[in-house]
Amino acid sequence: MEETIRIKGLSKSYDGKKVIENLSFSVAAGEVYGLLGANGAGKSTTIECVLGTRKADSGSARILGLDPWKDRKRLFEQVGVQFQEVNYPDKIRVKELCEETACLYKHPAAYEKLLQKFGLTDKRNAFVNELSGGQKQKLFIVLALIPNPKVVFMDELTTGLDTKARRGVWKSLQELKEQGLTIFLSSHFMDEVEILCDRIGILKDGGFVFEGTMQEAVGLSPYEKLEDAYLWFTGEEETDNE
Repeated sequence: MEETIRIKGLSKSYDGKKVIENLSFSVAAGEVYGLLGANGAGKSTTIECVLGTRKADSGSARILGLDPWKDRKRLFEQVGVQFQEVNYPDKIRVKELCEETACLYKHPAAYEKLLQKFGLTDKRNAFVNELSGGQKQKLFIVLALIPNPKVVFMDELTTGLDTKARRGVWKSLQELKEQGLTIFLSSHFMDEVEILCDRIGILKDGGFVFEGTMQEAVGLSPYEKLEDAYLWFTGEEETDNE
């Protein structure tokens, strides 16, 4: 199967402290890959180094065969990104932000359709700072999809969304996956991972403690549920003494 993302030996330190160390993995075209781990495990740093928004100390990253540093312009014409924390001017309207984003790309997706898909049509004239946390999160997903990307990176996808909104986002992403979109997802939510992901990598202290399918993760653990298996791999499971 065609590879969309190929990472070899990726490492990054801050002030002498290793955040990620010697990470290697690949993601196939049309696959949903979930990067899991506790806060501080290195998920966001991994995504930033893969995208080239942060310089790795060593190792290599290729997305669609392109180097995120050397081929930045060509790469970001084909890649969408939803970062966990984003800041925009207070007095910019949803529609204006979508139009500005669309202007950056040769063949953008129709943002009005995306706003409708994610339940934001009635907020198109609202200022971004007037949106609720959940509405902002959905807007950031829309902005990541405006480039009409072949690959999209999503960092903590549904933080701040209620149950109905989360399920709506999952359904929309499943439809996009069926159309061939490759999705790289970091998440804390095991129900989300079970619904969306084909394979997962579990980070602990900057390295993989597991990589494979969810069925394999459960099979290698002493548990029957992914959430319990995840906590076992990360060493966070409760004990009888607690």
